[in-house]
Amino acid sequence: MMSNLKAIIPGAESWPHFVRNASEQFEARLVQSKIAENTNSILLQGMQGSELPVVVAHGEGRAEYSGTIDEAQFALNYIDYTGQSTQTYPYNPNGSPMGIAGLSNSDGRVTIMMPHPERIFRAATNSWRDSSWGEYSPWMRMFRNARVWVS
Repeated sequence: MMSNLKAIIPGAESWPHFVRNASEQFEARLVQSKIAENTNSILLQGMQGSELPVVVAHGEGRAEYSGTIDEAQFALNYIDYTGQSTQTYPYNPNGSPMGIAGLSNSDGRVTIMMPHPERIFRAATNSWRDSSWGEYSPWMRMFRNARVWVS
């Protein structure tokens, strides 16, 4: 929805429109993602470079660009087993170019993403988890960052 409001979000003019997955089906599973090293997203501060499992559950998640792709706005990418951004299915569940899974506007105040970290912010809700996580998965940091920003 937010990508369709890009005309009223400052710094989001180059965001894509999201269309049906390349697989032509609803995709719901756990995939690997990497948070961009240079993201300015307020939600992802302190998480840059992290490679994390994340849940996807969507039928229309493929990014379709009508203009140029602004790589500076990449916030999150789907990655393969080597940690590289990918368009290869099933690592990239929707076929987005360059593995795009999330973007931020130019000042980082608005972040859009197709995965659903809100479904796995507790370690117990992950089908796989690192034993060092404790009660919360690393995605909990995203929600703590939001709280800090609005304080």
